[in-house]
Amino acid sequence: MKQARLLLLITFACIQVNAQRLHLGIMGGISAYNGDLTESVMPGKLTNGVIGITGNYELRDQVMIRAGLSYTVLGGADRYNTKADLLARNLSFETSLTEFSLVGEYYFKNLYSHKLSPYVFGGLAAFKFNPYAYDASGQRIFLKPLSTEGQGIAGYPKPYSLTQLALPFGGGVKYRINNNLRIGLELGFRKLFTDYLDDVSGFYASEADLLAAKGALSVDLSYRGDELNGGSFIYPDKGAQRGSPKYKDFYYFGVLHLTYRIIPARGGDPMRMNRNGCPVNIY
Repeated sequence: MKQARLLLLITFACIQVNAQRLHLGIMGGISAYNGDLTESVMPGKLTNGVIGITGNYELRDQVMIRAGLSYTVLGGADRYNTKADLLARNLSFETSLTEFSLVGEYYFKNLYSHKLSPYVFGGLAAFKFNPYAYDASGQRIFLKPLSTEGQGIAGYPKPYSLTQLALPFGGGVKYRINNNLRIGLELGFRKLFTDYLDDVSGFYASEADLLAAKGALSVDLSYRGDELNGGSFIYPDKGAQRGSPKYKDFYYFGVLHLTYRIIPARGGDPMRMNRNGCPVNIY
């Protein structure tokens, strides 16, 4: 009977300790996109806010698995560029973006014995987007159904999916406020497998093809140089360059990340786990 009680106590202690490996977090900061409608890697005029929640599980003192859910709005516009040909193109877009990510984090120092540590992360993400623009009257128009580069029309590229995969990677520095509360500053990039985050990738479709298949609104939002004072009213020839398919779009987050261990360690001493998942006092 005593052995059974002892076994139960040990089991409960280990469950309690394993639960101490779980950290919940919130994050917030800035986001930006880079692609066919931007000239610089980090366009200052096109940054937006990003918010998110995370859950971390400690595999080891310096290795974590992190799941995250984040939301932001991204955008780009030729009016912020300086090159004459981009200004004359006069395209723009915005999109809300929801991302779920699963990444591994590696800390260069043990935060149970150090106050501060740099870290790196990498993994896999899935995100949902839906690019839109505002027409000359200010009405929001979603772009994918318009096939602005002929996507889905015979002889043109296939339609792109509004749900895509990405490879998140980056790094930061994290500070241990106490045994259970940590705050970090992080910069993370997303390598994409699509060039249509901004609905711009390759070449102009034929004006006649767009008009026949998708209507006048598709033509209007495929080429918008005619909306500028002094802009050309001549629609570009079929096959004229509209974007740059050579390089994929990407987006990035710069955030503050606050995490809290959901079952705090008892007492004042920080605790870490041995290979059996039971606590070891580091002092």
